[in-house]
Amino acid sequence: MAESISEGTLKQFSKKVGDYVEQDEEIATIETDKIDVAVNAPTAGTIKEFLANEEDTVTVGQDLVKLEAGPAPEGGKQAGKEEPKSPASDAQETSSQPEGQKEESKAPEPKKEESKPEPPKQEQSKPKEEPKPAPKPEKKPEPKKEDTKPASPGSRSENRVKMNRMRLRIAERLKQSQNTAASLTTFNEVDMSGLMEMRKLYKDEILKTKGVKLGFMGAFSRAVVLAMKDVPNVNAAIEGPGGGDTIVYKDYVDISVAVATEKGLVTPVVRNAESLDVVGIESEIANLGKKVRA
Repeated sequence: MAESISEGTLKQFSKKVGDYVEQDEEIATIETDKIDVAVNAPTAGTIKEFLANEEDTVTVGQDLVKLEAGPAPEGGKQAGKEEPKSPASDAQETSSQPEGQKEESKAPEPKKEESKPEPPKQEQSKPKEEPKPAPKPEKKPEPKKEDTKPASPGSRSENRVKMNRMRLRIAERLKQSQNTAASLTTFNEVDMSGLMEMRKLYKDEILKTKGVKLGFMGAFSRAVVLAMKDVPNVNAAIEGPGGGDTIVYKDYVDISVAVATEKGLVTPVVRNAESLDVVGIESEIANLGKKVRA
């Protein structure tokens, strides 16, 4: 490995115990912060034992494989040579047979013809298999799954994916840069005329029917929810020892909303915002605001 690399992760072995390898043949792969490195056999021989496991952290110079140097086993080579010889010998035997024997060898051909009427038996069995399409409607659990998803709006499932060494190092460097370097936040202008027009048309009706004042936070929050569905990394987090080594992808969206109180600004959290529409988010924000002020 390069001089700047002192350790790596043993990703996989390309050989098994008992396999014979030639000199410089690849045995394993090590993943480092910068590049994947191939581990080659220092000499020809047979693998007797693995001295490390996959996903272990290994260092430069560490022994990974116990290799018994020597030529390939003769039995394996003989077995490989015997296989190609057998068809050749069969050909010689057939060529050395007299004409009478050749006719005898042709005799089994009608037997093959006798075996040919067997396919219609299979055809007769096929119509017996035709009534099997009846259980096809039982293969429709997929729509049932879709029905169960909305039935559990409070789902809090997560998917954890361990980062490889290169991605882990990139995340570490980015965080260091954020902590030490001055960063600038940019703002993009958005045309709000459509949303403002919708609010003018429906705010009174929603207030009468739902008892909720239609503001802008509901629309902003809903837009954030849709964005997180398209780009799950925005809603992901990094957890684990040290700076973290695992990415946690969340199937739910929690949004904190600023609420002004007499004591200052408080940010209650609207949980499972992905299961709410614009009016539902506005209603939840209003309820949280009342609890904060009380």
